[in-house]
Amino acid sequence: MYTRRIFPVKGVIKWTRRRIILFLILATIPVILFDIVGLKWLHVPWLPLGVLGTAVAFLVSFKNNASYDRLWEARKIWGGIVNASRSWTIQVKDFITNDHADKKVSAEELKAIHKELVHRHVAWLTALRYQLRKDKPWEMHLKNTKSNREFRESQYLVCEDTIPIKEAISPYVSEQEYDELFAKGNQASQILGIQSRRLRELKSSGLIDDFRHMEMENILVEFYTLQGKSERIKNFPYPRQYATMNYIFVWLFILMLPYGIMEEFESIGKHILNELTVHQSRTSWGHLIQEFIATHFVWFSIPFSALLAWVFHTMEAIGENTENPFEGGPNDVPITNMSRGIEIDIRQLIDDTDIPEPYEWKNDIVM
Repeated sequence: MYTRRIFPVKGVIKWTRRRIILFLILATIPVILFDIVGLKWLHVPWLPLGVLGTAVAFLVSFKNNASYDRLWEARKIWGGIVNASRSWTIQVKDFITNDHADKKVSAEELKAIHKELVHRHVAWLTALRYQLRKDKPWEMHLKNTKSNREFRESQYLVCEDTIPIKEAISPYVSEQEYDELFAKGNQASQILGIQSRRLRELKSSGLIDDFRHMEMENILVEFYTLQGKSERIKNFPYPRQYATMNYIFVWLFILMLPYGIMEEFESIGKHILNELTVHQSRTSWGHLIQEFIATHFVWFSIPFSALLAWVFHTMEAIGENTENPFEGGPNDVPITNMSRGIEIDIRQLIDDTDIPEPYEWKNDIVM
């Protein structure tokens, strides 16, 4: 997640620099035809173009709102995972005791059981975030865009891209569980299944009574629910009919925009010429320069046209880059850092050792 309070203007310009150059070229070609070649009929009335721009603005706003809703829902889901993880750890620590055991175990054995269940939960967090980082067909075009790829490679690092999932999970599960997990498809679901099976074994040995077993099973059900909500966002994209048509309409407006602005700037130039004729001497150098500028004032439409095109296209690109909050973009939900934060928190609750350090930030970006 990008964390600077003021979004870096240099970063935005660098991210969109190729589009800025393209917009300047698209704005310059009509002006050349209009002012140099003399095709004065080559313009579009501003009224219908303004109506089109208003409609496109509504569409872009709708897409950005929907994309933000997906991002915010993902953040709320992982906020729920943080809270439920702490609740799970407290229950592991306080519910699994010798109070109702048929055969009491030592304090070291109890601590080993607590550590086993908490470490297995960390394995679930790890498996879930790796599953959410997997590439989907509708996400690949964003990662493969040259600007996005350059920014990703130079500004920050997604550890799921460099560390294999098997290597990341292996410290938290036994060899038998490791083989069981990777023999099946959904590792996160399998880990919760193993947790439930282990709770049943502890209940059979009397280390958990019926009521406490039910409460801990409810927490596992909550984890399944939160996992399913995350998978729903990951596996169901923003509807492509909206995204595709929105993209087409934005580009239609961008292509037509220079043809609607030229006549307005031409009118401004004519007004300036009329003022010069009335108020200034026609023999001064200042007058000649001003007359030249007024005659070719239509050229000022190029930066304004490029600016408007950049605003519309950038807002559309923001929505496109926000709609998938788990793919590993700089403004996505930082599930890697949140997972590490949960791990540190819950392992400290059980007085565990060898607790890892938080992930380092790179260029104000945390994953």
